Amino acid sequence: MKKILSIIALTLIFAFKSADDKPRIFLIGDSTCANKNPYDEPEMGWGQAFPQLFTNAVEIQNHAVNGRSTKSFRTLGHWKKVNDQLHKGDFVFIQFGHNDQKESDTTRYAAPQTDYRKNLIRYIEETQAKGATPILLTPVMRRKFDENGKFVDQHGEYPKVVREIAQQYHLYLIDAHKESQKIIEQHGVEGSKKMFMIFGGGIYSKFPKSNEDNTHFSPYGARLMANMVADEMVKQGNPLKSFLKKTEFVDKYEYELPVVYRPTFKKDTFNIVRYGAKADGLTVNTKAINQAIELCNAAGGGTVLIPKGLWVTGPIVLKSNVNLHVEKGALLQFSRNYADYPIVLTTWEGQDSYRCQAPIGGFDLENIAITGAGVIDGGGDVWRAIKRDKMTAGQWSKLIKTGVTNEKKDMWYPSEKSLKGNQIPNAGRLRKDSVGTYTIRPSMEELESYKDFLRPNMLSLTRCKNIILEGFTLQNSPAWTMHPLLCDHITVRNVTVNNPWYAQNSDAIDLESCRNGILEGCNFSTGDDGITIKSGRDEQGRKRGVPTENFIVKNNIVYHAHGGFVIGSEMSGGVRNMFISDCTFMGSDVGLRFKTARGRGGVVENIYVNNVNMTEIPGEAVLFDMYYAAKDPVLASGESLASGEVKELPEIKAEPVSEATPQFKNFFIQNIVCKGAETGILIRGLPEMAIKNINIENAILECNKGLLCIEAQDINLKNITLLTQDNTIGQIQNSQNVTLDGIKFGTNAETFLKVQGTRSKAIRLLNTDIKNVKNGVVLGNKVSNSVVLKK
Repeated sequence: MKKILSIIALTLIFAFKSADDKPRIFLIGDSTCANKNPYDEPEMGWGQAFPQLFTNAVEIQNHAVNGRSTKSFRTLGHWKKVNDQLHKGDFVFIQFGHNDQKESDTTRYAAPQTDYRKNLIRYIEETQAKGATPILLTPVMRRKFDENGKFVDQHGEYPKVVREIAQQYHLYLIDAHKESQKIIEQHGVEGSKKMFMIFGGGIYSKFPKSNEDNTHFSPYGARLMANMVADEMVKQGNPLKSFLKKTEFVDKYEYELPVVYRPTFKKDTFNIVRYGAKADGLTVNTKAINQAIELCNAAGGGTVLIPKGLWVTGPIVLKSNVNLHVEKGALLQFSRNYADYPIVLTTWEGQDSYRCQAPIGGFDLENIAITGAGVIDGGGDVWRAIKRDKMTAGQWSKLIKTGVTNEKKDMWYPSEKSLKGNQIPNAGRLRKDSVGTYTIRPSMEELESYKDFLRPNMLSLTRCKNIILEGFTLQNSPAWTMHPLLCDHITVRNVTVNNPWYAQNSDAIDLESCRNGILEGCNFSTGDDGITIKSGRDEQGRKRGVPTENFIVKNNIVYHAHGGFVIGSEMSGGVRNMFISDCTFMGSDVGLRFKTARGRGGVVENIYVNNVNMTEIPGEAVLFDMYYAAKDPVLASGESLASGEVKELPEIKAEPVSEATPQFKNFFIQNIVCKGAETGILIRGLPEMAIKNINIENAILECNKGLLCIEAQDINLKNITLLTQDNTIGQIQNSQNVTLDGIKFGTNAETFLKVQGTRSKAIRLLNTDIKNVKNGVVLGNKVSNSVVLKK
């Protein structure tokens, strides 16, 4: 009851504060919370990251000091500096414990059940005497695991004492001891190292030698701890939560967005020229470049420099702790000689397959980067087949003077081997044996007979951690351009991808079963999807069971592509927690493209989109499609919807729900504009699995056709303008709980909405004026008037 009354009192205090009278937060504690000097890089206390989570409407003072205990913080005068400032409405976050344990130091030691308890109570009572509010925090965990990988708690009775005092005085308690242990354990024995001051020598000026400090935080660890404190505040209903920064995404605070670890590298530089590389456009420099990378790795890491010039090479194999820097003015040209690319076991479109070795690749690496403003050319024209209808007559005539064509003369292939592979179903893929396991492999002789068909992805990273891709241009990729698979902590910034518009399978980036990343400031133009999120295909993807999750995608431009931002269709391991904002799609076939199919399985959920602009979209501005790569069972284009005509869409037979049934749910899309699309919004679920909880708010879509919603549930469209050429604005079939709120449309509308299907129900039309529309709402056969509610 006391805690409830204190919350009410604090709420009233905030309500009557003037705009200039900011609430203040004072942090007192030890080095795990304290601010650090630039010289201490990379050390950071969580209190140093804490202000990043708040708006300017609150003032935060961090008075925590390295090495202080409940005893020494007072005796050295630090508390007096805080206490002299305190007044009514302030908050004091109190976190001690690390240094109170130091029995050998009488200036700091405070036994948990005696002096430590007394000291904490004294801070509390003196804070309350000033009308301020104390908030207790248990000490954060040190990182320690035993030989079996089990976490070891080193804090003894101190956390228990803090909990008891918080209960005694009815205070807010942030149990950092318990919550930080969860975070450390989630990262694991190795992964948790990046949370703390653990790194090799020669990276930071203060640490010429390697460092292993399991107490103090790196910037990444400090931010995780600050986020943890903020999250506990929100869960507890602390009034200070009203000052936490909210993001542009629906109901999301700043602290809830993914935190991405960015690796650093030693200062040493390994110039490939020193190892015999020649920029003459003739010498194949594969050996020299890979030697530089290997030596750099053996020396503990650093930068391998590709200087200005034209450098021809075969496949490059990356190594841990190496930054491959392609200098401005450098062109790294990959060889067009098939013999330079051995056949290896890898993946292709989400399934285990044999392909030729990637031009740039790496497996099981940590701390890797490709940086610089240079250009990397994949030589893709010697690998790709080309459709005749993608060429002008003159281009086709010139092209067929090389390579070979098929019997129909409508496809060109760079070689006979390429043609052969294209004519073999699933060439290069592993196949199932008699018990259903993927163990049957094509022989090397068979693979060699169509080797030229086995075109590689250009940049392939598998099971790698802590990746930076930044600043360079990738062009002319043989297949997918960037393909991180099962990777963790990925930063992709200011990368340009420039592939021919006719280059099939040339996705700009495919993030497959990856976790924790940011894709920012990139420019993509390609022959297939632009920004693509995947997680494996069908049974193999479900068995792998690793979703792509926790990504920020912002400030990117996609020009020509099949889709601007795409999820699927290989999403069998699931996709979740994606945050997309401030992107522009110009000429991509589809803008926001979410695609899957029966047989995929997997769940796509918690997708947030804000502020996307689109122009000249030949297909859909926003597409949810569960019939990808199948014959359309419905009239996706909405054709033959003449004014007043009730043309029934075909009923699709439901199939049994199983692990192979895909799901789309919980999408939150805001503030999108599209100038020119075939269809504004198309939602097509399965009769056995509706697309669920799609929320689109504040959109202006100039399109030929407006809305088509089939087999969907809990669809909320608010403040949507559909400027259509078609005189029917929308059509709904077999969908439930659909709300159209504040819908605007052009003056040519003759029918606002057609509702069909016996399973359609609870269609709500709110704040939408259709009185001047000739037909208003038209109901299909066996659809009762009660299905549509107008307000």
